[in-house]
Amino acid sequence: MVKKERPAFLKETSTPGRRGYLPPVSDVPTVPTGDLIPQPFIRQTALTLPELSEMEVTRHFNALAQRSFGVDQGFYPLGSCTMKYNPKLLEDLPQLPGFQGLHPLQDEATVQGALALLHHAEEVFSAITGMDAFTLQPAAGAHGELTGLLIIKAALTEQGESGRDTILIPDSAHGTNPASAALVGFKVQTVPTSSAGVIEPETLKPYLGPNVAGLMLTNPNTLGLFEEKILSITKMIHEAGGLVYCDGANMNAILGWARPGDMGFDLIHLNLHKTFATPHGGGGPGAGPVGVKKHLAKYLPVPRIVATPEGWRWNYDLPHSIGKVKGYWGHFGVIIKALAYIYQLGYEGLKQVSSDAVLAANYLQTLLKEVYHLPYDTPCMHEFVLSGLRDKQPAVNTLDLAKGLIDYGVHPPTIYFPLIVPEAMMIEPTEAVTLELLNSFVAIMKELARLAKEEPEALKSAPRTTPVRRLNEAQAARQPVLKW
Repeated sequence: MVKKERPAFLKETSTPGRRGYLPPVSDVPTVPTGDLIPQPFIRQTALTLPELSEMEVTRHFNALAQRSFGVDQGFYPLGSCTMKYNPKLLEDLPQLPGFQGLHPLQDEATVQGALALLHHAEEVFSAITGMDAFTLQPAAGAHGELTGLLIIKAALTEQGESGRDTILIPDSAHGTNPASAALVGFKVQTVPTSSAGVIEPETLKPYLGPNVAGLMLTNPNTLGLFEEKILSITKMIHEAGGLVYCDGANMNAILGWARPGDMGFDLIHLNLHKTFATPHGGGGPGAGPVGVKKHLAKYLPVPRIVATPEGWRWNYDLPHSIGKVKGYWGHFGVIIKALAYIYQLGYEGLKQVSSDAVLAANYLQTLLKEVYHLPYDTPCMHEFVLSGLRDKQPAVNTLDLAKGLIDYGVHPPTIYFPLIVPEAMMIEPTEAVTLELLNSFVAIMKELARLAKEEPEALKSAPRTTPVRRLNEAQAARQPVLKW
């Protein structure tokens, strides 16, 4: 196969001798070749770096940035991911010299303010969730799940219950739940949800036995529905000898109104990059702090922050701990942003967040069910799941509708998840929307329904306004092209 020459206007822009910055002459003494670096690792030829002016570099990266999409560019109703707006004030705070200049290996005596802040964050998260103690180490939600499951395993092992090797997980759960359980070494047993989209105690009962280590449950669940029988469910698991883990991914729906700790959950993780407005994207950094009830506190990762007569200290003397789960002390900058967000809003403000998120979701659900199929036709919490068009069009599927949204400047919602809903579209507007934006989204979704009926090819060929046209996601995952 002959490799085609790239058109001239697509070639890399580089002109010999052109530069945008002249570095100062190095004042570092020259070290004889091979003294510090073994000879095989020393480069023999100069780097072939592009030679560009500052203007060209600036325009190049600005052009790349304009091809990206985020919450600052437009509506981002990505269900389950809670892509809420991130207040810009929160971005400034971790950059204050007193925070940014710290090093994780500094002596404890020199970082008393930082340790006090971390300890206070643990107390605040405990108060919000109804837990008794927290660790801030986990770097993301799934990492928090892993930490929580390690705690469950450690507790059961110490109690002589190592035969409890099975974690129960609803069929509507986040995919990370079974993955985390399997990674820790548990078997996974799926529990079916009812026709109403929730777990029924009678359905759960046959799965309870001496092998059950616990139940992982999201409340509200991934269908956007509140598990109204949660007190009965947690009681049943406890009576069977298991523990109950709360996937805290959907805390945005209940802030200030309900606490997982009061529902009977033994432990929980929080996604700070969801509920508490710290940024997503780029692989992180996020944060997934884990909270536990008193009877599990001794298993939390080391070190723990403790108060002593000499000040705040790291305590490593915890023989029952599962050990460290991350280098150093967690994502400090993310903790600062989340804590500032909480203080900026206060208790009443957090309640308003969840109230507005639930209101926005129900508003969209009510209007969109006129043209889209709503499998669970009941008031939702912070998100809801549609199941394709109400007037089914065989030529158009959910993927086509999602691609069509892109041409209208809207990020597609989560699609084909939860798996139990055919042609699923999971929509979560969050509280950070205006009425005008919601109405605009409804109008766009109704226009897509019209196109599906009258001009299906317009959706089958979407998107048409993006730098690249529709990609084959399955092929891209299986045969990724990682270099040009």
